[in-house]
Amino acid sequence: MRILLVEDDPDLSRALQSGLERQGVVADVVDNLAAAAEALREPVHQLLLLDRQLPDGDGMAFVATARALRPNLAVIMLTAKGELSDKVEGLDVGADDYLVKPVAIEELMARIRAVARRPTEMLAPVLKLGRLQFDFESLQASVDGQQLALPRRQVLVLQALALRQGRTVTRSALEEAVYGFDDEIQSNALDAHISKLRKALQQAGAGVEIHVIRGVGYLLGEA
Repeated sequence: MRILLVEDDPDLSRALQSGLERQGVVADVVDNLAAAAEALREPVHQLLLLDRQLPDGDGMAFVATARALRPNLAVIMLTAKGELSDKVEGLDVGADDYLVKPVAIEELMARIRAVARRPTEMLAPVLKLGRLQFDFESLQASVDGQQLALPRRQVLVLQALALRQGRTVTRSALEEAVYGFDDEIQSNALDAHISKLRKALQQAGAGVEIHVIRGVGYLLGEA
């Protein structure tokens, strides 16, 4: 999953970004609402994690803007304003959830998984293909019940392919799913991740294959 974090406290944003990425989430960070609006014009984020008190306005009022730009975008408010009236107002303006700082990464991930269960985000909680199972909530891949120990980038590649199982995923779409705004992408980095993931799936006897659709992208299908 790739999310947009809108937070103007640099220490907090770095801590949240690091914690989320350890959980397999690509987190892009901006520190104002204008930058958030610009980022949301490209449909690469599945969720918006939004502070309220920002240099150019109240994040609460930005929810409507975010919905106009991306109608199916999940929105979680993450703010220091924790009065009951604040929470009610946040939910009433259209946020899917409202969390008060500070929050443990484990709880934040649970809330993210909860809003990601919406039918517009995925059709089933678990992909079963060949002997492979991929759990979209835990981001765990297993073969015949045996968990695969995959590095984070390979997990993100597999997630992107699994979400579109049976359909071709373009190279640019895979890069958007795997890399954040601040990541430097080497020319052959994605190819290396796909090659290693393909080898791991083959060695585990997953019964699936990542097919190369020449000039277009990649497709996850049964071997």
